[in-house]
Amino acid sequence: MVPARPLPSYLLQRYHGWKATTYAENKSWYRRLADEGQRPRAMVISCCDSRVHVTSIFGADTGEFFIHRNIANLVPTYEPDGNQHGTSAAVEFAVTSLKVAHLIVLGHSSCGGVAGCHAMCSGAAPELEEKSSFVGRWMDILRPGYERVKDLPDEDAQRAQLEKEAVIVSLENLMTFPFVAKAVEEEELSLHGLWTDIGGGGLEQFNPAQKAFEPL
Repeated sequence: MVPARPLPSYLLQRYHGWKATTYAENKSWYRRLADEGQRPRAMVISCCDSRVHVTSIFGADTGEFFIHRNIANLVPTYEPDGNQHGTSAAVEFAVTSLKVAHLIVLGHSSCGGVAGCHAMCSGAAPELEEKSSFVGRWMDILRPGYERVKDLPDEDAQRAQLEKEAVIVSLENLMTFPFVAKAVEEEELSLHGLWTDIGGGGLEQFNPAQKAFEPL
């Protein structure tokens, strides 16, 4: 038997508040979304971190973004091995079924997943090297990024740059998906790499030509 418990009272109160205000004021829009299906213009791949609030950053409405969240906003390489791949499945659905026009990878400051990858790759977190560590095996995706930052002068600089490498590695890996590469080549899809500063509220975009992030 699943050990489910009643919803915490504060969440229940917030739900009833939403139902009486936001939903009630936009009931026709919600019903239209239900009847006609979703037509998001963009997919956003962001971190699970509770401090990264995608819809708030961009002032998005319900139905505007197809959002997928995982540890450190990473995208693995294309691996059609018949196994279960949540992020790859989300990308496939967004690109081939929803036909999104934009695919955004959004990284952020003070990322715990990235810090864990840095600790693992530098030998400071041997527990993440264990085969049984789901976090460690997921952060293996970012090992190529660590190799590009490991020679920076201090660990703080390495971790800060590794947060942006998480975005770059994901963009590189997205292009290993044949349907993504095809959509990009046919100019039906554009890829965007962003990094946000949680404390400062800043937003930077990756410029492939300069191989650098630039403030927006």
